[in-house]
Amino acid sequence: MEQNAKIYVAGHRGLVGSAITRRLQAEGYQNLIAKTHAELDLLQQQEVEKFFQAEQPDYVFLAAAKVGGIHANNTHPAEFIYNNLVMETHIIKAAQQTGVKKLLFLGSSCIYPRMAPQPIKEEYLMTGPLEPTNEPYAMAKLSGISLCHAFRRQYGCNFISVMPTNLYGVNDNFDLETSHVLPALIRKFHDAKIAGNPSVTIWGTGTPRREFLYVDDLAEACVFLMNHYDEPGIVNIGTGEDIRIADLARMVADIIGFCGDIVYDITKPDGTPIKLLDVGKIKRLGWQAQTSLREGIEKTYAWYRTL
Repeated sequence: MEQNAKIYVAGHRGLVGSAITRRLQAEGYQNLIAKTHAELDLLQQQEVEKFFQAEQPDYVFLAAAKVGGIHANNTHPAEFIYNNLVMETHIIKAAQQTGVKKLLFLGSSCIYPRMAPQPIKEEYLMTGPLEPTNEPYAMAKLSGISLCHAFRRQYGCNFISVMPTNLYGVNDNFDLETSHVLPALIRKFHDAKIAGNPSVTIWGTGTPRREFLYVDDLAEACVFLMNHYDEPGIVNIGTGEDIRIADLARMVADIIGFCGDIVYDITKPDGTPIKLLDVGKIKRLGWQAQTSLREGIEKTYAWYRTL
């Protein structure tokens, strides 16, 4: 990307979009376009088309999405599939129509098959059944990747797709009704410490294994790939290391200083039993994550305490 290029970050206020914006600014890109939902409703096709025609962005980071944890996905499945399908369709089509030089689409590791071999390679996509607890979201994201491939094939668009693992960091969502596991743990242990509660209850058995990537590392990877990757194949972005949820809970409790008991509600779903990405492809391209899990959680908790 040229330093003076016009860059649109869709979803710039979210966890991923805000991190990408910070990274772009840190690398000297100043010609950034950002629109709030009040200024641009991505669910409205005419608004999106009008915006692209007026602004003519050179590059697009498609980070806008409706996201959430198991509870949110189970409670609002229609919104997760509809909103994500509509937003990505409007943006990808408008990017093609206005001649955007390159678009990066954010997929997610949760859209790989539920029982994919571990670690998960890029070629395992769409080789088996999805995790039922987030199938609507996964179907929307799979459609976004397929759209990028189809527009590349038919129109020659340089649209690429990446597959980040579980993310956390500054600007995360800490609402216990809609958040993912790591920010939910931070919120629960922090509230319990402040209230002096003797225990914290966590969903599931604590046995599933998850990989976590600090969002600023993801942003660095996205900018790196926008500058150095032009192929049709998807690219995993992660650390290549995972942790049991029970061990993660103990780490978060230690960082926060909660000394009570951790109780597991085994009536609640675990989700996918294990999910670890094979990050060999992006490492061969020249990038790897730098932030350790403990360091990332410490940074995230320090930010959370400023809210």
